[in-house]
Amino acid sequence: MVEFQPFRAEQEATDADGNHFALTSLNPHFNAWFVLDVTAGNRTDSYHLELADPEGTRLWLQQDGNPVLVFENDTGPLYCAPWQGRSSELAQARRTGLPYAPVCDKRAFLRNEVRGNRSSREAVAEFLRDNVVFGESIVGLIKGTFYEDAFMSSGKVVDGGSAGDIVAALGKAKLSAHPVIRTYFGFELEGAAEGVEAGAWYAVKDSPGVYASAMQPGMVAPEVTNVPGANWLDGVESRADVYMVAFDLSQFDLGFELGTDHPRLDWSPRPSGVYSPGMPGPDGFSTSAPLARTGMLSPALTDRVAATFAGGFKRSHAAWRASEMAVTRNGHHYGFAQQGVVFSRIHPGLSTIFVLDDGSVHMRTWTEEDEALLPRVRFARQNGVPLVENGAPGAQVTSWLGGNWSGSAEADLRTLRGGACLKTVGTRKFLIYAYFSTATPSAMARSFQAYDCEYAMLLDMNSQEHTYLALYTHQDGRTLPHHLVTGMAAIDSKTRDGWPIPRFVSFADNRDFFYLLRK
Repeated sequence: MVEFQPFRAEQEATDADGNHFALTSLNPHFNAWFVLDVTAGNRTDSYHLELADPEGTRLWLQQDGNPVLVFENDTGPLYCAPWQGRSSELAQARRTGLPYAPVCDKRAFLRNEVRGNRSSREAVAEFLRDNVVFGESIVGLIKGTFYEDAFMSSGKVVDGGSAGDIVAALGKAKLSAHPVIRTYFGFELEGAAEGVEAGAWYAVKDSPGVYASAMQPGMVAPEVTNVPGANWLDGVESRADVYMVAFDLSQFDLGFELGTDHPRLDWSPRPSGVYSPGMPGPDGFSTSAPLARTGMLSPALTDRVAATFAGGFKRSHAAWRASEMAVTRNGHHYGFAQQGVVFSRIHPGLSTIFVLDDGSVHMRTWTEEDEALLPRVRFARQNGVPLVENGAPGAQVTSWLGGNWSGSAEADLRTLRGGACLKTVGTRKFLIYAYFSTATPSAMARSFQAYDCEYAMLLDMNSQEHTYLALYTHQDGRTLPHHLVTGMAAIDSKTRDGWPIPRFVSFADNRDFFYLLRK
């Protein structure tokens, strides 16, 4: 994993007793993650350190015969040897079992491997996939039999009336009609006490820079549906609720965090004939060790967090079983990177949401020319191929195998799905998360088109755990979640002193997620 990082830089030192120390900055350009190796005799212990304030702190290993870590910020240098003593600070931090254990006067966190939270349904599905012959087929059968349309909602459409003020900058979606819909948002919208006008945008109360909208795909205007590239919608998905949440990126920073377990780094079972003997994964490794995946937000960022939403497919679904994509580039396993550290190779031809070193957010199909951007990529997550590209349906929207959309080969399995798009309004860019209560890729594409998205991609699907979004307010030192739909509150069912403990923010999760921080 460490050797896979092309931009790493290492410092080494040896003390008077012959103990050896190595400090590796995994990507000095971002100055966030380090691996400290301490070798005494024949034993080497590795520690994954994360700076609490990477923009304001410089860390290096002093090499003058008495090795120490030097943390320097605007208050001056701090000299720290957390490996010293029979019960060293590093050993104590590891024994805490905390995802983030502070060390060296809280200048850094030791990231520890922890077990991420998962639902009972997720646990059963993983057991079947990993331990039972034909386990993937069994899971697919269960999904098709019991979960098709399980989360579908269809808000009552009210004739006439107005649902309140429209956010003028975002305008209205291109719909054939804009009736009022009764919605199930888990947070309050300004001016929408009696419902929302379909396709209109509303400010979310107590969440500056966040806006929400709702519609049903059957309302999309003919000027959109007449654009070729997507299938006709059936009567169920036509009336299934779609909820959109838009973030004004001039007010937010976007980040990405891997789950404790997913996405994995080993091979997906989907592609055939591309396995390389002796390679445990498509990039040459199947574990992130010595890097620790915490599945939760750094405590240093909690006071700024405004929202989180679930990431993309697990590794088992994140490669092609057919088409040229299945037999080239080791099956095109979806790539991802965090804090400038590449965990899985970023492949051309795949939909990619990524954040550069200047904080700018981008979403597009990765190209070979984009490889030149890798030194500047802080976060990246790939997930399949585009739903919308240049404002039109992606080339594989109607091809279930070509698009790797997951679901039934007959293209008749609707399910709960989440997706994201980018939309530009004047000089402002908006990141939009979309929740489809039941939909095929065609319904997703038409909906994103109606909202004038330049580019859109699928994220995850099948359950509210995998399509989760929460907004946060801060009160009396607590971070309080407000969910996209009320049913998601059950995922945060843990409480402390009667207050909810929010997923991704206050406890580790097994799935990857995105987060938005107020600038």
